[in-house]
Amino acid sequence: MPEQAITPPSGDDQATIQRQINDILTGIRVPGLPYPIGQVEEDRLTDWRPLLLSCWNEQRDESVTHLLQSVSLNWSVRQVNSAYIADRIMDVFLKTCGLHVLLAERVARLRYFLAWRLAEDSAMAFEDSIRGWLDSLGEWRGWSDSGGRSARTLLDQLDAMVIAVSASFEAQGLEPFEVFCSQWARDAQARKDRVGKLRERLLVTEQGAARQRRAEQTSRALVGRALSNRELPEAISSFVLNDWIKLLRQIVASSGVEGEDWRHASKLLEWLVWIGDPTLSDGSTDRLYHVGEQIGERLNEVWQRVFGQPLPQQSLASVEAVIVERLRGETPELAPALAGARKFEFDPAWLTLKVPAESELAQVRGQWYVEGAGAGEQRRFFLAFLEDTCEVIWSNGFGVKLGLMPWAEFVQARSTGALKPIPPLNHFQDVLRDSVVSLAKVQDRQRRQREQAARDAKARAEALRQKVEAAEQAKRQELESRRREQERLEAEEQQQRQQQAEEEQRRIEQERHRVAQEAVESLKLGGWVAFAATDPEQKATRMKLAVRINASRKLVFVDRLGLNRQEFQEDALVQEVAAGRVRVLSGGSAEFDDTLSRVVGRIRVGR
Repeated sequence: MPEQAITPPSGDDQATIQRQINDILTGIRVPGLPYPIGQVEEDRLTDWRPLLLSCWNEQRDESVTHLLQSVSLNWSVRQVNSAYIADRIMDVFLKTCGLHVLLAERVARLRYFLAWRLAEDSAMAFEDSIRGWLDSLGEWRGWSDSGGRSARTLLDQLDAMVIAVSASFEAQGLEPFEVFCSQWARDAQARKDRVGKLRERLLVTEQGAARQRRAEQTSRALVGRALSNRELPEAISSFVLNDWIKLLRQIVASSGVEGEDWRHASKLLEWLVWIGDPTLSDGSTDRLYHVGEQIGERLNEVWQRVFGQPLPQQSLASVEAVIVERLRGETPELAPALAGARKFEFDPAWLTLKVPAESELAQVRGQWYVEGAGAGEQRRFFLAFLEDTCEVIWSNGFGVKLGLMPWAEFVQARSTGALKPIPPLNHFQDVLRDSVVSLAKVQDRQRRQREQAARDAKARAEALRQKVEAAEQAKRQELESRRREQERLEAEEQQQRQQQAEEEQRRIEQERHRVAQEAVESLKLGGWVAFAATDPEQKATRMKLAVRINASRKLVFVDRLGLNRQEFQEDALVQEVAAGRVRVLSGGSAEFDDTLSRVVGRIRVGR
């Protein structure tokens, strides 16, 4: 049974697939799956191995992702993506590998095992043992639930696989499954060695049987066509049905229907019928004499050439008696030619068998075909085409014959869709590579989308930050502007107050100077003044005006004893009085203070 050769992936391809699987396990996000919200603590994650083992032991058909969605537990991103990858790869493989529905359903449950191994070992989950075993299933593409020994053998092996996978779950390792795969490989090799011999033996047997069947059916067809609806003498009918049909069978079996022997034997059969049937030979006396004189010799000649011995005399004697009777002009007793043969069945189509062209056969030979649908479909392998009978040999692929089908019936079944070819084998490693490449593209697109979203969010955050900063800057500028304005106003107010104070001070000084001027001018001779002491511990010095010199505007003061003397220019004295260092005591001292207080008060009230 030819199968497409499996080309192992190169080291670079394996490294690329492993890297992509690792990236997919952590990076991809599939809508609708129960991913955790935020970062989940390690001690809060669910150990899903017991749950997967339970589903495997129960041989459940639901997907792993549906299982995760049906229970409210904390799953990690790695677990969810492992479940999704296992489901997707197994679904694609089983839809395209061409396995029988029942077989595909059982193999599909391996998704629980693959999901667990993916979460544990990432890309190493698809080690040679798992990948090799799944690829080896191509040998069973022709399996059907026929109830035969080969069908039961596979089911028993799958039962052993269930036990091995359960043991791997419990041992938390691949060793039990690897032992199963090793035994599977040994059984497959032994079966392969045995199948070659069985197929060769089946082909030789069927070819021999086809030649015999062709000889039997072709000879019966020729005899049946010649004797059908004929009434002949019993001797001729008996000779044809008992002796001459053996000759025809031997000719077909040894040399076919294309040689001289078949042509001569067929022609002699026609002459026997012509001689025995008066409706054919009456009225042709000369020809009847001519044929009757030679037919016996010709019959014996062909018999001798085919069997290597002369025709039995007793068989030929009865025929010759009928010929003599016919040559005398007598009409022998007639009877339906096939009346003596019980249910002599024949098919004239055997005389016109047409072998199809080799190019047409090459397109269908060595292919698997399926009949029916669903769990009841039956698969069969086009083992060979029997040219002798134009029949198709159906096999189960392991050297066991399933039946024969005429070529015309095969062509009709294909044209009506009753018989459909199984699609070409799709290996698991090809499904794995294509699925990983497809998911890697999705993961890369999602990664770019997340990076773009992060960049957009960063840009929005930066824009918001700049907006906030701009608002804050504007607010600061506004506050600064208000502060500067306030400072300006305060400065202006301060300056105005200062100016007012200075102006007030100037006015006060002017008033003080005016009042002091008036006080000095009103000071009479003998009037007393007090000079403030420079030392706080000393008392003020009192002096009286002794001399006023109007020409020089000089004033001379002396103490009580007239010993000490001080002279002042009138303007200088006015300055001293205005500054408070000199007080005018006589007469106008109180008046000076009162006048000064009133002036100052009036100035301040006016401000």
